[in-house]
Amino acid sequence: MTEGTTSAADAGSAAQADESADTLVARLEQEGEIAADYLEGLLDIADLDGDIDMDVEGDRALVSIVGDSDDRTLQRLVGQEGEVLEALQELTRLAVHRETGERSRLMLDIAGYRARKRAELAELGAKAAEQAKQTGEPVKLRPMTPFERKVVHDAVAAAGLRSESEGEEPQRCVVVLAS
Repeated sequence: MTEGTTSAADAGSAAQADESADTLVARLEQEGEIAADYLEGLLDIADLDGDIDMDVEGDRALVSIVGDSDDRTLQRLVGQEGEVLEALQELTRLAVHRETGERSRLMLDIAGYRARKRAELAELGAKAAEQAKQTGEPVKLRPMTPFERKVVHDAVAAAGLRSESEGEEPQRCVVVLAS
């Protein structure tokens, strides 16, 4: 085969990759729709106003409940330190699982809480990475939820360092390694 030509097998694999990517997006969009229906029902039961936004990011469906910028009523669905939000996310994942029969990695955000938290955690990860670079010593952070640890791990990797999780839930924390 000459340079610049593609075999039928290569073309077939590319078509399969496109099809599987399309299938993944369609599955994630379906998860988002199921989650949105479930959450709309919960909002109706709780007599709360909120709009549902759906998106797909990477290999996850993202569903957000948004309200007016000064609407404090949705904050009740976030709870202290996001505890109610975590519980609602798990209930929503269970609702999706019940409909599809497959485990969901759906991410729920309410009133922008996770987006704000993600920015704070990315900054924390970058600062811990800088501290580890300067001191040459590992930096151990406070215990975090799996979502929080993932954001910190990503920020540390973006800073060019490695990190690992240590300990048992609920005391599991991120350790930023100096080398």
